[in-house]
Amino acid sequence: MPLTRPTPEVPGPDGCARADASLARAFAVLGKRWTAPVLGSLRAGPAGFREVSRAVGKVSDSVLSDRLAELTEHGLIVRTVQEGPPIAVSYQLTERGQALMPALEQISRWATEHLPGDEKS
Repeated sequence: MPLTRPTPEVPGPDGCARADASLARAFAVLGKRWTAPVLGSLRAGPAGFREVSRAVGKVSDSVLSDRLAELTEHGLIVRTVQEGPPIAVSYQLTERGQALMPALEQISRWATEHLPGDEKS
């Protein structure tokens, strides 16, 4: 009697639509330029605005400020103000942001293996 393998279930159009909607939601936040490098720069722990700026590279202050505000709004980072003088502001990944790190590391590994390097940006 020959062995038969069960046929894997292929999701119907509704299953695909749900997956696409989830990816669309994720990339609406993560797909903006500089977002992933900003998150990656906070992987090691809290950092101030200038530290993030230096770690990310050629991002303008206004764009960096926008990305930090968006990531705070989405609950991926938290902004903490330490009373001074001088007043100091730092940014840190939240639990939600930390949960994203393995996925970003996988994407980074995939890009290293499958996309040609372009170190100009």
